[in-house]
Amino acid sequence: MTLTRTIAVLGVAVAVVCLVLPAAAQTQERYKVRLATVPMDGGMRATVAGTGSASAVLSGTKLTINGTFEGLRSPATIAKVHKGVAMGVRGSSFADLTVSRASNGTVTGTVDLTPEQIQSLKKGQLYIQISSEKAPDGNLWGWLVR
Repeated sequence: MTLTRTIAVLGVAVAVVCLVLPAAAQTQERYKVRLATVPMDGGMRATVAGTGSASAVLSGTKLTINGTFEGLRSPATIAKVHKGVAMGVRGSSFADLTVSRASNGTVTGTVDLTPEQIQSLKKGQLYIQISSEKAPDGNLWGWLVR
């Protein structure tokens, strides 16, 4: 190979690497959420009801959540992201979301995740919980799954 051709090939290789690395660094992971009633006993039937769904996109460390819900027996009051020790096991909250203060509405928000929280997300340990006036300890919840 001539020197000119070698330099040209190296230049193309460097350009390809420069284009591919930023694109790979900005990959997005998509998650879905099925919002259903929290585990309840017979006494909670009068206060806990509803369904919903959401989607979440992880881009870098930012998790963006958009969802809807309907059929709550009282207006929603708060929505939070929680980390459980395993899927189906309650845990503590670490981020607030924006929720419509209504029986039917939306839940949205963007959360900056730590590396530990990103690993928890990938292990299926994160969930959304919506509380309502009649169910302040949780009305709907749903786990973020791929």
